[in-house]
Amino acid sequence: MNERILISGAGLAGLTLAHWLARHGMRPTIVERARELRTGGNGVDVRDDAVTVAERMGLMDRIRELATDVNGMKFVDAADRAVARLDTRDDASVEVMRGDLVALLHEVTEDAEILFGDAIRDLTQDDHGVTVTFEHAPARHFDLVIGADGMHSHLRRLAFGPEDRYLRHKDHYFAFANADGRLGEDRWVTMFNTPGKMIGIYRSGNHAQAKAYFIFRSEQLNYDHRDVAQHKRLVTEAFADQPWQPARGLLAAALTDPDFYFDALGQVHMDSWSSGRIALVGDAAWCASPASGAGAELALVGAYRLAGELAAAGGNHRLAFTRYETGHRSLVDRKQQISPNVRLMVPRTEGGRCLRDALVRLPLMKAAGAFERRLQARAAEPLPIYHRAA
Repeated sequence: MNERILISGAGLAGLTLAHWLARHGMRPTIVERARELRTGGNGVDVRDDAVTVAERMGLMDRIRELATDVNGMKFVDAADRAVARLDTRDDASVEVMRGDLVALLHEVTEDAEILFGDAIRDLTQDDHGVTVTFEHAPARHFDLVIGADGMHSHLRRLAFGPEDRYLRHKDHYFAFANADGRLGEDRWVTMFNTPGKMIGIYRSGNHAQAKAYFIFRSEQLNYDHRDVAQHKRLVTEAFADQPWQPARGLLAAALTDPDFYFDALGQVHMDSWSSGRIALVGDAAWCASPASGAGAELALVGAYRLAGELAAAGGNHRLAFTRYETGHRSLVDRKQQISPNVRLMVPRTEGGRCLRDALVRLPLMKAAGAFERRLQARAAEPLPIYHRAA
């Protein structure tokens, strides 16, 4: 029985996986490079099968209590006048701040050992398990190792090869940071566009802290994804000349925020999510890009399936990994289709912006989005209930 399982990454996928592995009688250990939980981030949607997973974890009522309570998106001109609004409320999903969801998941992973402030340095697998060396902790032996360490997964590089084999640039970069809670309209995401750029303010109805958002269109840039000073220079260069009055203050506040975050809109595409005794889950395996709105859904459902298949297969990792991928791949493929969200938020031209604003004013926009989500939900197979093999 493969019971000693190391998980790299204490994010949505890693914490969910640890919870379900422990529920099935296995012994998960999480290693997380950060010294504490990463509780920053933007709003994420818990929808469709992710709601089912959260309900089975006993978390859905608390997720609803922490919902962001945002009505939708408001598009403004340079004088800060609203030119169009899009109501995005949806009874089938709940938007919650990523940090709030991480904290809830952490509460229900009490049976998992977590090594904060450490990371995998190297690993060697054989027929009996995986020997892992850490940057700080002594080397240890595990039965299986799972990478849940995001789009720029270190474990994926160690076990599957260089990042450029799997990561596809989707033509945009984004940043977000904390903002003055008095800016923007309460319970709306306020967005201002110039061609190929968007700067916005996210105002949750249930949180005092607002968020500043920046997205710009660009060919692939050469930068270090861990160099925050470099990230801030790139965002400054892209948004220093915006004519919208709040833009300068938003940018200045973002550049002083210790939780400032920047990355590419990218997708991860892999032919297989496992290699021997090592597997991947979450953005490390299939990142659909932050613009897809599907990151939390894919993370929770994928982690649930992976833990469940390991339990159902009695620890036979080869069988479990195959079933996990077979069961989850179709959902990933659907969510990795080109999302209309980017075209909606960041029109390439001034004409595109005018067309977007005109279309948003039509009542059919929300109905079309709801219809598409219903079609996707109907295409999904019911989420299994897993039992540990006798």
